[in-house]
Amino acid sequence: MAQPLTLVLNVPETTGDEDLEPSPYEESEVHDSFHRLIQEQSLLVAEEGLELLPLAPGPGEAAAVSPSFLDRGYQTLPRPEGAPTHSTATLRILASMPSRTIGRSRGAIISEYYNRTVRLRRRSSRPLLGNMVRSARPSLRLYDLELDHTILEEDEKRSLLVKELQGLSVAQRDHMVRNMPLSLGEKRWLRENSWSPKGKRRGQQDRGGAFSCCSRLRYSCILALHSLGLVLVSGLYAARPWRYALKQIGGQFGSSVLSYFVFLKTLLAFNVLMLLPLLGFLVGVQAAFPPDPPDPVPTCSGLELLTGRGCFTHTVMYYGYYSNSTLSQSCDSSRDSGRCSPRSGSLPYNMPLAYLFTVGAAFFITCITLVYSMSHSFGESYRVGSTKGIHALTVFCSWDYKVTQKRASRVQQDSICTQLKELLAVWQLQKHPQSACGQLWQAAMLALGGLLCLGTTVGCAAAVFTFSEVMMQRGQGVELLALPLVVSALNLGASYLFCGLATLERHDSPVLEVYMAICRSLILKTAVLCVLCYHWLGRRVATLQDGCWENFVGQELYRFLVVDFIFTLLDSFFGELVWRLISEKKLKRRQKPEFDIARNVLDLIYGQTLTWLGVLFSPLLPAVQILRLLFLFYVKKASLMANCQAPRRPWLASHMSTVFLTLLCFPSFLGAAVFLCYAVWQVKPSSTCGPFRTLNTMYEAGTVWVRRLERAGSRGSWLPWLHHLLVENTFFLFLVSALLLAVIYLNIQVVKGQRKVICLLKEQIRNEGEDKIFLINKLHSVYEGEQNRPGRTEEATTSAQFVDGGDSHHDPAGRDLDTALE
Repeated sequence: MAQPLTLVLNVPETTGDEDLEPSPYEESEVHDSFHRLIQEQSLLVAEEGLELLPLAPGPGEAAAVSPSFLDRGYQTLPRPEGAPTHSTATLRILASMPSRTIGRSRGAIISEYYNRTVRLRRRSSRPLLGNMVRSARPSLRLYDLELDHTILEEDEKRSLLVKELQGLSVAQRDHMVRNMPLSLGEKRWLRENSWSPKGKRRGQQDRGGAFSCCSRLRYSCILALHSLGLVLVSGLYAARPWRYALKQIGGQFGSSVLSYFVFLKTLLAFNVLMLLPLLGFLVGVQAAFPPDPPDPVPTCSGLELLTGRGCFTHTVMYYGYYSNSTLSQSCDSSRDSGRCSPRSGSLPYNMPLAYLFTVGAAFFITCITLVYSMSHSFGESYRVGSTKGIHALTVFCSWDYKVTQKRASRVQQDSICTQLKELLAVWQLQKHPQSACGQLWQAAMLALGGLLCLGTTVGCAAAVFTFSEVMMQRGQGVELLALPLVVSALNLGASYLFCGLATLERHDSPVLEVYMAICRSLILKTAVLCVLCYHWLGRRVATLQDGCWENFVGQELYRFLVVDFIFTLLDSFFGELVWRLISEKKLKRRQKPEFDIARNVLDLIYGQTLTWLGVLFSPLLPAVQILRLLFLFYVKKASLMANCQAPRRPWLASHMSTVFLTLLCFPSFLGAAVFLCYAVWQVKPSSTCGPFRTLNTMYEAGTVWVRRLERAGSRGSWLPWLHHLLVENTFFLFLVSALLLAVIYLNIQVVKGQRKVICLLKEQIRNEGEDKIFLINKLHSVYEGEQNRPGRTEEATTSAQFVDGGDSHHDPAGRDLDTALE
């Protein structure tokens, strides 16, 4: 019975190359630096010899292990049953492989950094460590590789490295220790010992401890500032809104439901970013210099919260409140009084120009932020590589050991469990594809569902158009809520219809089911909004030309936003709470309804589209949307925790955030931008209200300002040129649009290229692993064939001839081995 063996290899001293200074982080340079060492080891290993010591395979058998080997704390791994017994030549070649002798051990790292510190100081008095013996890590898993005098040599290297570190400056020492690929304990030991007074520079001993005290003080200040920065960053991270709530939702309901709340949080950030410039440059300035109040002053009855009329009409809420003369006149016009008054325009602030450019700047900032968020989300969700091995990473590497509280650990446990369910669901879906008959049936159902959805969309759009024409003839007070009620009811009913069709189609993938419901509902809402935009900018402008049609459009959008919020609350109450009570009390079932991601996400996109459409006519509409989103988050969270259950078919929503942002960017934001551009460039403003009452179009405010600057003199001559270049020139607009699209396209292509490169690298690693297995098997077969030949029965003879270099003319095994290696 063959006994397991322990391989003990004595590596001779080698000569270091003073010109090589590799970094342990750069694999190519490390391979080059140790290549010479590997060759010298393979050539001189025969002179030192190999000592094969058998290990104890089991109880009752003696193990001949080196005492020094056991005294140094090394553990020997028993060879698994059925593992092949490799020959001495095979073991020697495996021990000489770069992956086994690469400088990963502590001694080799200390040697390299000792040489680097010496070169950094440019001192030649002390010998390099290249002449000392370098250690190597164990070469085989089935055998133990040991180098003699390793511990003593490492201690010597460590002490020399400490002395050299003490001779460096503080910045160089910290940088050197920080970049060492050692454990935190080793780095801490090196840092503490390098600060000892024994290691001061010889040239600075005359100065006493002044230099050391200054260095220590500066180092302490740097550490204090660094710690303060870490505390601030941690505080900002902990102060993020809804951090624990999002973790709890993701742990209990999975990433699919979590994507809705993350998207809601993103919309909240967009609205805050849009509201800030509107408050600072538009609403705040006009509120500081209010126009004359109307006569009589309307009273508030409480109905204004729903209709947006009444006392809300003559406030900073709507377009008609903003003046075109109060802040645009200079103090020179009030020569009679001799001083400036707010009523005569004490501030040279062009309100029409400020109104136009503030709204445009808010939209531009939102566009830049939206494009950046979409590209960043694309890079995060469609990350490089594949999901192979993610199950093992989730099982063994997901737990955060810094978590000590019971509540947080429970949330983390639920999150890991839900993540494993989603990964297993995706794996099971890929393992069992749909049959051909099932695919044909699904295609037929998709075609039938598509026709039904198209007919529903056309019917809803026609109904909205007809009802809007009827409401033009009437509508005062509560009757103004009729059109928003009809539109919201049609949207909600059609959404339930589309979700039911997606369920009847029986998609294998829950992701595909959600996407189909989202696309159909999006087409319906887009068609309805197109009809409404024509109603507002076409029919209403013509009928309300003598009045303030901008105020009416702003109030109409406010009513749509409020009514849609009410329908969302009713849907949460009847669709989730009442259905859960009926299921538990009447039907005696413990099954709760699932959270409808498609319908709720489309409600968010629809509400945000209404907000963007109404910014020009109601500058405070983003504030209403912020309050709506805040209230909606807590209502949806409470309803989710109490009335809903996790999806029966878990699925991994890795791309949902990217899809939501894409739908928000192109159909929603792009449509709102086109709507506002048409209103600014083509539609005539009202002649009785607003900052553009005396102009033919809103865009003329910029042209009038430029002409005034041209007449003012040469001080502002560059501003008209800038306005002509950036605003009037359509090439700049096309250039900006092209740049934004190019950024999106380049991000997509970069991520795709990285994924291809990662796939190629993984394939290369797999091929190299197969090559190693092939070489090991081939070496073993060559050795067994040589052993079976007559006259070559002793293993020592074969091993000695192989170690000596084994000329291919004298050693048949050498020829076979060369053939195998080639």
